[in-house]
Amino acid sequence: MTAPAPSRPATAVAPALEIRDLVVRYGTGRRARQAPPAIDDVSFDIAPGETVGLVGESGSGKSTIGKAVLGLQPPASGTVRLHGQDITTMSLQQRRTTAADLRVVFQDPYSSLNPARTIGQTLAEPLRLMGVDAAEALRRARRGLESVGLPGDAVDRYPSQFSGGQRQRIAIARALVCDPRVLVLDEPVSALDLSTQAQVLNLLADLRDQHGLAFLFIAHDLGVVRFLAQRVVVLYRGQVMESGPVESVTQQPRHPYSVALTAAAPVPRPGEQAARRAAREALGVGTAGAAQPSATGCPFVPRCPLATEVCVEQRPPLRMVDGNLTACHHAERVPAL
Repeated sequence: MTAPAPSRPATAVAPALEIRDLVVRYGTGRRARQAPPAIDDVSFDIAPGETVGLVGESGSGKSTIGKAVLGLQPPASGTVRLHGQDITTMSLQQRRTTAADLRVVFQDPYSSLNPARTIGQTLAEPLRLMGVDAAEALRRARRGLESVGLPGDAVDRYPSQFSGGQRQRIAIARALVCDPRVLVLDEPVSALDLSTQAQVLNLLADLRDQHGLAFLFIAHDLGVVRFLAQRVVVLYRGQVMESGPVESVTQQPRHPYSVALTAAAPVPRPGEQAARRAAREALGVGTAGAAQPSATGCPFVPRCPLATEVCVEQRPPLRMVDGNLTACHHAERVPAL
């Protein structure tokens, strides 16, 4: 079954990143073939200047998709295209030149920087690998730090001299120093306190808008996703449950799992928070890991209060319901938040 990508207007520009029918299995040989896929037939794309959020509980496959895009986890099938070029089977050596347009910011600002290297050495390294001379690499490293709100002379300092928020700014500068067009952001603010999260998110939004960057934003916090993303893809056990415009998916979700995620997300208004909690309890979604999913039907069956025999026997196709692509046989019956 081929999963459709989220629809976009006919006048939209060509995608910066395209993922089509992606399947990822862990392990090798017979063991991998017999294991359930970690990612199962996922498709979406990201336009220049756009942020697409990947959301879901732990184990939903968000980071696995990021690894497949970056070439850190080979897919079993499907394609990943960067500006129309298939990079699915490229080696890491080939990616140094042909996929320099694609960079990543990891979750942990403490372990992502080498404590024995100065900030200048860390930022200059990818440029040196691209053949940039030392003086020009250092100049671009200074400019990169200034673009994220840090002084250029920070090139001479070490990671231990910076706070968590500053280290994440340095990680963003390292990703941007090669002038990429696509960034994979893997939980880039989850290790930061709330005030620092807001600063980093505002910085990312400004950089995206200034440079027309495409962001694949991986997160479990729907509030963060609502702030930064234009579209969202909701994952559960490696499958797309729902996708569409972020406001539509978070305000009018049509899949029971999306309802549960949205109702659980904190909001600053106590009355709305209580109403969402009541909606989640009334829907009766089960807890994660309560039972094994059906091998042939919807993976959400063990937790879904709307599940019927057809849900056990047939995997629901992604279909358009109220503007969202939704993989649910009973999407029309899902109550509003």
